[in-house]
Amino acid sequence: MVGVVENPIFPPLELDFSIPHQKVELDIDFSSRSLRGRTELIVNPHSTELKIVRLNCRQCRFKSLRINGKLVPLATALSYEDPYERASLPWNATVHHSRVLEQKIDNPLSNTLQSTVAITLPRHVRIEELDPFSADAQNLLLSKSLGSKRDSDESTALDLAQSTKTAVEQTARFTPITVSAEFVIERIRDGLQFVGCEQGDLRYPHVYTPRSLSPGSSSSLFPTLDNITSRCTWEISIKCPKTLGDAFGHNAPSPIKQETNGTRSSSNVGDGNHHNAQVEDESSGFSDEDRALDLMVVCSGDLTDEVGLKAPKNGPYAKLKQITDPVNPKMKTTSFICATAVAPQHIGFAIGPFEHADLAKFRESDEDDKLGQNAVPLHGFCLPGRADELRNTCLPIAKAIDYFTLTYGSYPFSSYKICFLDDMVTDSIDVASLSILSNRLLFLEDIIEPIDQVTRKLVHALSYQWIGVNIIPKEPPDTWVVVGVAYFITDTFMRKLSGNNEYRYRQKKAADRVCELDIARPSLYDTGAIVALDSSQLEFMALKAPLVLFILDRRLTKASGSSGLSRIISRVFLNAKVGDLSNGELSTAFFLRTCEKLGHAKLDTFFTQWVYGAGCPRFRVTQRFNKKKLVVEMLIQQVQGELPQDRDLEKDSFIRDIKEEIHNIYAGPVQSAFTGPMTIRIHEADGTPYEHIVELKDGTTKFDIPYNTKYKRLKRSRRQKERAAISTTGDYSAEGQDDVLLYCLGDVLQSEEEISDWKLGEWGKEDEDRMSLESYEWIRMDADFEWICRMSITMPGYMYLSQLQQDRDVVAQLESIQYMAIQREHPLVSTILVRTLMDTRYFHGIRTAAAAALVKQAKDEIGWLGLYHLEKAFEEFFCFAGSKMTRPNDFKDRASYYVQCAIPQALARVRDNSGKSPFRVRAFLFEKLRYNDNSNNEFSDCHYLAVLMKALAEAISSNPAPTSDGFDAGDENDDTVQFHDACLDEIDRYRRIDEWIPSYHNVLSTVALDCKRTLMKSGVIPARATDFLQYTRDSCSDVLRVNAFANVMDLCLFKNSNIVRWFIFVMGKDPSPYIRERLRSTFGKTLEAVAIGENQSSNTASINQPDGLIIEQDSSTEARQADLARKQTISGALNALRAEISDDTTLKRSLWKDFIESPEVSLRELGEVLEICSQLYEEENSMVVTLRYPRYWSCRLESKGKLRFQHTDRVRTRQIPKLQLKANGQASRSSPTIKRENSVSAVPRTILKPPKKPASNSLPPATPSTAGSPPLPGESGRPKLTIKLNLKGKASKLKQEQ
Repeated sequence: MVGVVENPIFPPLELDFSIPHQKVELDIDFSSRSLRGRTELIVNPHSTELKIVRLNCRQCRFKSLRINGKLVPLATALSYEDPYERASLPWNATVHHSRVLEQKIDNPLSNTLQSTVAITLPRHVRIEELDPFSADAQNLLLSKSLGSKRDSDESTALDLAQSTKTAVEQTARFTPITVSAEFVIERIRDGLQFVGCEQGDLRYPHVYTPRSLSPGSSSSLFPTLDNITSRCTWEISIKCPKTLGDAFGHNAPSPIKQETNGTRSSSNVGDGNHHNAQVEDESSGFSDEDRALDLMVVCSGDLTDEVGLKAPKNGPYAKLKQITDPVNPKMKTTSFICATAVAPQHIGFAIGPFEHADLAKFRESDEDDKLGQNAVPLHGFCLPGRADELRNTCLPIAKAIDYFTLTYGSYPFSSYKICFLDDMVTDSIDVASLSILSNRLLFLEDIIEPIDQVTRKLVHALSYQWIGVNIIPKEPPDTWVVVGVAYFITDTFMRKLSGNNEYRYRQKKAADRVCELDIARPSLYDTGAIVALDSSQLEFMALKAPLVLFILDRRLTKASGSSGLSRIISRVFLNAKVGDLSNGELSTAFFLRTCEKLGHAKLDTFFTQWVYGAGCPRFRVTQRFNKKKLVVEMLIQQVQGELPQDRDLEKDSFIRDIKEEIHNIYAGPVQSAFTGPMTIRIHEADGTPYEHIVELKDGTTKFDIPYNTKYKRLKRSRRQKERAAISTTGDYSAEGQDDVLLYCLGDVLQSEEEISDWKLGEWGKEDEDRMSLESYEWIRMDADFEWICRMSITMPGYMYLSQLQQDRDVVAQLESIQYMAIQREHPLVSTILVRTLMDTRYFHGIRTAAAAALVKQAKDEIGWLGLYHLEKAFEEFFCFAGSKMTRPNDFKDRASYYVQCAIPQALARVRDNSGKSPFRVRAFLFEKLRYNDNSNNEFSDCHYLAVLMKALAEAISSNPAPTSDGFDAGDENDDTVQFHDACLDEIDRYRRIDEWIPSYHNVLSTVALDCKRTLMKSGVIPARATDFLQYTRDSCSDVLRVNAFANVMDLCLFKNSNIVRWFIFVMGKDPSPYIRERLRSTFGKTLEAVAIGENQSSNTASINQPDGLIIEQDSSTEARQADLARKQTISGALNALRAEISDDTTLKRSLWKDFIESPEVSLRELGEVLEICSQLYEEENSMVVTLRYPRYWSCRLESKGKLRFQHTDRVRTRQIPKLQLKANGQASRSSPTIKRENSVSAVPRTILKPPKKPASNSLPPATPSTAGSPPLPGESGRPKLTIKLNLKGKASKLKQEQ
């Protein structure tokens, strides 16, 4: 398949050397937020012609350089260009010069960095080829034998690293070179994130290494070869203060003096004096208990020793001995060694006053006995006071790591550590043997909502240690294999943890989402090359790649009868362990060969369509029973090529579309036909399922399926009677036993009293007759879930009902609910859905889907039957018997909790024929919110309250506010101003409660702001920016601040210059990278809303006639075409956006001054915004040059005969001719070379008081009266200057004679 990128941006990395081992020593200074460091690299040349060693480095200042232990001068041996020094323009530039600055920084798409450090080897360094038969070669065999120590109990991590290092060095063909450098980083913008060190920040100070998709984060800390394929072993030593008091005390190390051009201009950070004041303020703010907290270092690799720290009683530091630091008793040094070769971007650490939790205690005893010595130690770290949240959140990790070890192979490292920190952009950072996770993932045991989502993220972070860190993609397009396998093994454990129904339900929902997103996108293989372009690319890959492996597993299991993909993944992990994977690099071709070898099937076609091809199939199926032949005639058509090409732009993907347009990234061609086996299951009249496997080879497939049952379909009326008998007496006749067993679900509400009370409908006589003539119950397409597709089958509704009630597969049940959700309103459909909702034997996802589908049945045409069923179901489950008063909350049953949240959400979307929410719905939601009782519930109700608040706001937003004169906007008399105000006050009441008793992540305040934004956009309440701006301050939580900013920008307040300045300022100057990242995302959505005209009125013109008649006239054809283009094409949207913001000088100035010139943003952030600015503003190839005109001098007398000469405000704009000597030795002035129109040809000569004595020294003319006037042409002679001092008058008189 032809690549989607016109010019390849990933050239192969060809180096003439390699680095088998690197040693890093870092000295972290919390007070000045800087570091000093030293690194030592072992360089293996690939030839004797190596003259220059090129490395990657950013924001460092080198202090010394040694090669093979000898000091070399930096001026001659080192060439270094800091990319951050190029990230500015040396003149007063504007956003119109964005393209110029963009060309000076690295391409954000590139997977390899340009080398910024060039070390020239001196002449005394000789590179010689090693003799393989020499004594060194014999030592090589001995060094390799040391590898057996890995499995012995006596070996240590240090021994293993030394043996690995020796083996790597001696396998080199040429003499290794040792390069060591000392450096300092005075202003850290990337690679290291300090938290809690700003003035006024009340969080516990800590620091960690952030990582991103694009390379550069590792080389921002120390010189290295920053490429994912450059893997080596590591020795890491980190020096830091022992306690918080030592880090911010009065005796803390003095901050590194910053240069003039390195002074931070942020409002929160000043110069060195500000740092000293900050240390005192923060130090005095710590309590004695906080000052005594020990700073702990958590790093990749194995801990070897720690100097200067008293060993704790438990944890990974328990076996350490107390060693006094001889240099500084307030500092400590912690050393780690990583014996497994990993890339620099997989080296990370965190420093802070962490609390430790031994997560291995949660390992079950039987699992501990199975693993024995192979049990992996598990350590959890968190900030003080959050240990309980850590233990509750990480409860399944021990079970997960044991499952992975027994199923897929041994863990690649010696231990696993988890550390929870603040201000993280992503939820997880995966480095060797360590996962740095966001504190946003922590939750207590009384929180229900995030359980499944957070657990999956934690398990995926663990799986990434096997494949992602230990195994890496060979080329960027091979990223899909790594991402897909990591999520696939994550989902297999989630199936073991949550059950098969939950697993298949989520897979079905993910498949539907892929079919929705995989339109006009590159293939899965080509997406791997552009994952660094936008975060949404990786999100889509994480969604589709595991699904492709899921259907591959289904096909392999069915075709060969083997264990499927699990065995193949285990073999890949084994190959990486024994060394069959070179450098641990996994390619698509190798994975394909392994699947074919172990799966005993040819998979070229599968990979061509699902990996190298783009899109998903869409099937249209028609079926007909042929009574003569006793066959089912079926026709399967693939109609993915019939999708409309013109689609409206989406707010969430606008920035991604612009980037793809910039980099010439195009969608893969639409495949006309997907091929492969499909399982069709026909449930015939006797209820027996018969499976038929059909091979799809073309876009249109016709085939006949033989019919097996000779009996007619039993009538529904008979079965309904039997079900009614069972529900009342619990007994049934023997002859009807087999029939009744088919109806195991949905057989509730069957008695006559219940049917009357619930207003349930029954099948009519015509439907009964039609059903009696059918020869089969239903047909299930793709019964084994082997396709990611959209399926449309022409099947009567009663067959979908049979599938819903008789098929135990949750996927089949969900497909039936999805079919009924798109049907028009009918009492029978509402009956089916409410019975599904009321049957607790259904999976909770099916019940919540049925509740959502009942919204379409809440119409006036059928007497609001769907609304009645929703209200009746809520009262039956959650209210007192015979009353509408809600019972106290009880969330012990999670399935019941999800249903309790789903019904209000469905009610909020009920609308009448005029698009308004009925008053009974608003009253229902208001009562449930006001009278909510959580006093006896052991779980928090914050998320449930958030659902009620959002549902009430959504319902209110559809109705105009009642007027105070008694006129009601609605049809009910109770819909008064008082009721309307009471609803708003109730929402605001919970917001005020959240200020005093904070909820989980301030979810109540966040939802309250969302409700206000919804009501303001609908015009129910006036738009006030102050309601949101108060939550954008630093004192609020990060989640709440981001939400407040998003709501402000969504309310079309983008045109307010003050709000724009504040938004851009925070987006560029806030110290939190999470805030900056989320605000950039909000900025992109705001631009998209402006570009497509989201908040503009329709293109109609209204003309008011004298008689009051209003005539609406459509706009011109050109205007309609332009409006359509801005909504569907990138070029049209960009043109409209340029027209909207081209004259906004505030936005231009803020983007450049507050973001692009901000000292806080990293190169990646800068590159993303520069790309957008270069598309929004026209490029200027000129610049304004400011020159300093020369100024006239003035002279005044000081005391004691001193003269003071200084510049005046008068500017000299005329050229003064130079003095030239004539042949007779006299000086004369030449004529001016430039004549001006207003120049004076002659100046009257002024003679002051003649001096009594000739002056001994002469000075050039400098008086304001004569300095600017050139002498008359032809005048000659030596100019004389006479100065006479008048001390009494404190004035000087100057005389110039010619």
